[in-house]
Amino acid sequence: MSESPLTTVFVYGTLMPGERNAHIAMRGGSFSARPAALPGHRLLHLWPEAYPAVVPGDGEEVVRGFALTYAPADWPLALPFLDELEGVAETPPLYNRQQVTLTLETGELEDGGQVPAWVYLYALAERLNRPGVLPVPGGDWTAIPDRSRSSESDR
Repeated sequence: MSESPLTTVFVYGTLMPGERNAHIAMRGGSFSARPAALPGHRLLHLWPEAYPAVVPGDGEEVVRGFALTYAPADWPLALPFLDELEGVAETPPLYNRQQVTLTLETGELEDGGQVPAWVYLYALAERLNRPGVLPVPGGDWTAIPDRSRSSESDR
C-alpha cells in the first residue's frame, strides 16, 4: 500500500486567508484552512518588499499561520501555483520548500495536535544582512501594521 502524498502547506504571510495572495492558494482547488503554529522558527518582515520570511530559529520561537490541506486530487494542481509565487525555481531560489511538523491551534487532536506539512523557508541569506529586516514579535505577520505591497515588490 502506498502512502498518501503530503497535501498540507503552512502559510504565514500573503497566502493566508484574507491576505493579498490568498487567491493564488485557491487556484489549485479546494482546501481546508486551520490555524496552526510552526515551532522553532523565526518570522521576519522584509521591507520594502512587504512580505515575510521564515527562517530556522531557536526552540522558543513560534510562527503563527494556517495549515492549508488540499484534497489529494487537487494537490498536483496547487503545487505549481504555490512554488511559482514562492520563487522555488528562480536562480537563486527565493524560498525552499521543506517538510516540517505543525501544531494545530484549533483544539483538534490529530496525532496529538501535530501534523506534517510543507513550508516555504526564505533562502536568500545575504538579504537578511541588509537593512529592512524586521523581527515580527509573537510570530504573527498580521500584527505588522503596513503589510501593503510597495512598488518594488512583485509578490
